[in-house]
Amino acid sequence: MRYIPLYLIPLALLLTAVMLLGACFSQSSTDGLGTPPRASGELDPHTLVIALLPDEDPAAILQHHQPFSDYLQARLGKEIKLVIHHDYSIMVEAMRSGDLHLAYFGPATYIVTKDSGAHIEPFAAKKTRGSTTYTSLIIAPGSSEVSSLEELAGKRMAYGDPGSTSSHLIPKFLLLEAGLRPNADYHEVFLGAHDAVALNVAQGNADAGGLSASIYRSLLQRGVIQEDQTRIIQESPPFPQYPWTMRSDLSPALKQ
Repeated sequence: MRYIPLYLIPLALLLTAVMLLGACFSQSSTDGLGTPPRASGELDPHTLVIALLPDEDPAAILQHHQPFSDYLQARLGKEIKLVIHHDYSIMVEAMRSGDLHLAYFGPATYIVTKDSGAHIEPFAAKKTRGSTTYTSLIIAPGSSEVSSLEELAGKRMAYGDPGSTSSHLIPKFLLLEAGLRPNADYHEVFLGAHDAVALNVAQGNADAGGLSASIYRSLLQRGVIQEDQTRIIQESPPFPQYPWTMRSDLSPALKQ
């Protein structure tokens, strides 16, 4: 299968930009919260507010990142506050309007945030099994007779969040390449998170679903879904991994 550059994903990439919700919070100005990030500065907050992607159950996400939080608190001598917003668009707006210091974005969400005018910069990328790329899957129920993307015509397709790269934009791109247009050649439904997609496909509530390959494997390993409940119809080419980002106006010493 040939490589598909990220910039060739359809203009659905920009849909999240029109879904931004206002989310101005009354926070202490000493931490820079509520002030849009600037291109440079000396911001050195007492508490670091860090946003995590709402791509799975919030309790599971917070538990998974607790060791990271503990490490930062010990290393930096600061209070660490992990937050999970209701959806990707709120997370984008929270960073743009200055209610976050760090954020873990999906590739497309990062692009939307930068395009919104936010002064943020990536400082690390997730590395899994030695790779800084990842793939997306389209899965079907284990009992389904569907064996190709073309056979999803007239079927019900489940996505995660509209702003998700791997649980919406990449799977939708694969279907477009197969000649299937959303709500014309198949029905689409948004369930908010990757694990919700997997569970609904496993239970037969959707004919197919799109999600991150790494999250899919994690759900299998944890027994959230069983091996025989789902199967993979197609895997995408590799795409750049999720970037960790920070406000550009944090102090140089804190950035380092």
